[in-house]
Amino acid sequence: MNPISWLHCLRGVVGRELLRFLHQRSRFLAALVRPLIWLFVFATGFRMALGVAMTAPYQTYILYEVYIVPGLVAMIQLFNGMQSSLSMVYDREMGSMRVLLVSPFPRWYLLICKLLASTLVSMVQVYVFLAIAWVYGIKAPPLGYLYILPALLMTGFMVGALGLLLSTFVRQLENFAGVMNFVIFPMFFLSSALYPLWRIREGSYLVYQIASLNPFTYAVETIRFALYERFNGEAALISVAVTLVLLALAILGYNPSRGMLARKGRGGD
Repeated sequence: MNPISWLHCLRGVVGRELLRFLHQRSRFLAALVRPLIWLFVFATGFRMALGVAMTAPYQTYILYEVYIVPGLVAMIQLFNGMQSSLSMVYDREMGSMRVLLVSPFPRWYLLICKLLASTLVSMVQVYVFLAIAWVYGIKAPPLGYLYILPALLMTGFMVGALGLLLSTFVRQLENFAGVMNFVIFPMFFLSSALYPLWRIREGSYLVYQIASLNPFTYAVETIRFALYERFNGEAALISVAVTLVLLALAILGYNPSRGMLARKGRGGD
């Protein structure tokens, strides 16, 4: 197969996912409603929790919103990654995944194409959310909107690979929806997405330790630093390492000769 064939495969997989996204407008709206509620409603109470007075100047008044925006960006990618994996379980039940995986291209390449497509969808959602936040008055430095691209790509692959890995263990669509909630909420709330780690440490050292071990924390910090034109080398390195490990495990899980699919007698799905 020549490079054009590989590009054609990539275009086909990504194009299919983007078309599915365009046809599912409710999915797009749901992805935005959740972080916007956190931004516009719940942030009021969180400001008080951080000790920001409601009578403070406007610049101080939106300090918490400025902090929480990167965490909500990561939330969008987390939910989208799990949603995309849910669609893969559905495709597997319907048989369309079988058609994709029996193509002459390697499974690792097909899975990476799926992850890239899912990540691109989440990035569209992220930039729409950032545009709404900008209209609301929460503005990052102009170059920050460009600097977060690598961080968004990495985070999208991380949560997408995690979802793929989980999908190798779950056979029924209904069961995967429950597993999603079991994974999403601890990952999000036990991270620095809503509160800085130093504030978590003041409240509970145990929760601080858990948040420090949570790889999602470092994805959030990578996005947060990048959005404000800074680079957190430690967070970026840990995030990339976790992404590579999860991606390798997900690819192994979909390998019919080694993964969980083979053990369950469903290698062709």
